[in-house]
Amino acid sequence: MQDIILRYATIEQNLPPHQIRMIKPILRFLLSATFVLCSCTNLFAQKNEQMVRLAKIKVDPAQLTEYNKALLTQMKTAVALEPGVLTYYAVADKKDPSSITILEIYADTAAYNKHILTPHFKKYKDTVKDMVKSLELVDVDMIGFARKPDN
Repeated sequence: MQDIILRYATIEQNLPPHQIRMIKPILRFLLSATFVLCSCTNLFAQKNEQMVRLAKIKVDPAQLTEYNKALLTQMKTAVALEPGVLTYYAVADKKDPSSITILEIYADTAAYNKHILTPHFKKYKDTVKDMVKSLELVDVDMIGFARKPDN
């Protein structure tokens, strides 16, 4: 990538301004496309190692507000502090908000095993132990994804 930038700088010095204006958008596009392709290749290469899990949780409706606070704190802390914790999506059933499903994605099984030993995860488990009526953990394989790029 650095080699491409250096070549561009050399070419730019020898071109008139109107040609530079025409080339810049093309080069930006090519650099962006190269970055996206490299990122996607890296993501798919890592995909096989990732641990993907669904946590299906039934919470005591009377304690739902407190549970959601503890869950959000744990999720945000884990993503901020642990490189191996890649993604959390927590959703509640519209008809029964006390039925919560969490999509968890870890870099690998070792990252998950490290995660469950962290102080913030242990605090979460201790905080919610009397709020959770049932917990089902389902390990799944990622078969695909679609996502708009971040702006």
